[in-house]
Amino acid sequence: MTDKKIQVDNLYEEGEQWVQNLGDETIHAKRMPGVFRNFKWLAIALWSPFFIAPYLTWNDKQAILFDVENRQYHLFDITIFPQDIWMLTMVLLFLAILLAAMTTVLGRVFCGYFCFHTIWTDIFTLTEQWIEGMPIKRRKLDKAPMSFNKFKLKLIKHIIWISIALFSGITWMLYFGVTWADYFNGDLTMTTVTITVLIASGAYVFAGFMREQSCMWICPYARIQGAMVDEQSIMPTYDYYRGEKRGKLKKGEFVDGNGDCIDCNQCVAVCPTGVDIRKGQEYGCTTCGLCIDACDSVMKKVGKPTGLIRYTSLAEMEFNKPIKVLYKRPRVIVYTVILLAALSMLVYGISNIAPMDFKVLHDRQPLFVQLSDGSIRNKYELKVLNKTDAKMPIAISFESKIKNLKAQQPFNTVIIPIGNVKSIFVYLTAFESDVGKDNDVIFTVKSKQSVLEYKTSFFTPKSMR
Repeated sequence: MTDKKIQVDNLYEEGEQWVQNLGDETIHAKRMPGVFRNFKWLAIALWSPFFIAPYLTWNDKQAILFDVENRQYHLFDITIFPQDIWMLTMVLLFLAILLAAMTTVLGRVFCGYFCFHTIWTDIFTLTEQWIEGMPIKRRKLDKAPMSFNKFKLKLIKHIIWISIALFSGITWMLYFGVTWADYFNGDLTMTTVTITVLIASGAYVFAGFMREQSCMWICPYARIQGAMVDEQSIMPTYDYYRGEKRGKLKKGEFVDGNGDCIDCNQCVAVCPTGVDIRKGQEYGCTTCGLCIDACDSVMKKVGKPTGLIRYTSLAEMEFNKPIKVLYKRPRVIVYTVILLAALSMLVYGISNIAPMDFKVLHDRQPLFVQLSDGSIRNKYELKVLNKTDAKMPIAISFESKIKNLKAQQPFNTVIIPIGNVKSIFVYLTAFESDVGKDNDVIFTVKSKQSVLEYKTSFFTPKSMR
């Protein structure tokens, strides 16, 4: 093992360099069948709900609707108002820590399979392959002078790309209450048009033209991944001890001094970012595993064991150490604790969303008014939010240990509009001599769905001394 490593180190010292495509040419990756290619197809299928969900209905309404104008966010039976938006913080925290945990354990597996940019790029390049042919044909077509056939193929491709991009932008806006009829009738606000164009343009430019360059120069995640992985992270890795020295080989042959790598470059040909995994991990690698599919296919053809490129850790490859179980890795434990905490708070918040929200604001200017009969009056503003999808009748009452505390006007049943806040002004009066040390006032609002209380105070000149 030591002699082999010295041989490999010398090989790199003699001129092997990392090569990263910096946008000088377009990557036309080859598509080969295999386990990880099938998993990428599955990841693409997992995005299908994005295009389906806006058309789902629930109780005769759109199932998922972000009603920004009315500040209501509907998720099937759940309606979230700005007062409950703290749950969005838990969602973002959960997703961020989940991303960090995934990177720690499996490298940039999110980039390789689940990132929307990766998915859209895969769809765009698949469309390109259907129209322009396999990678060799596409490269020749790119270099060929403009002709009627080239113009026709490029035009068809870009029309389909623009259609996919527009469909993506329109689908996004459907979640915000915009309909297809609005687009066909031209009944759109400038905000809707702007957002649709921005999303469509982003999909068209990033997935169609920039592709892997978006990951390298725009997405910050590619840059910070180095701080998230460690020697225990499992990523696609080339077994240079077994593979070097490279050399051509036919099935059944044996060449003394050569490793198992036959230098066929199929691992590079299938890489969506043009990375040569044999030169080590580069920030361009999205750990998609397509190089593993390509290498395993070649190894089978030449009669060699598969796994020359495989998912493994630096500790296992370089130091022959077993991969640690997850519960023995401190970073993973910390991430897991944060994930569980965020998820628990999110579940608690969703399961305890009240059908209404209630708060009481005591008038500050002035805190109290002394009436002509000598009594003290306090003014309160009761704010009641109806979080349901039906008008809500409520009953208002109050209780206090203050003697003879009474409302200036009797309480009547109040109707709270759907999804709106209604203010009810209440005036309470009492004589200062009847107000003791306990000047608390508890307001109660009661509906068919719930009963809420709010504690406040009754102020007098004596209480301000």
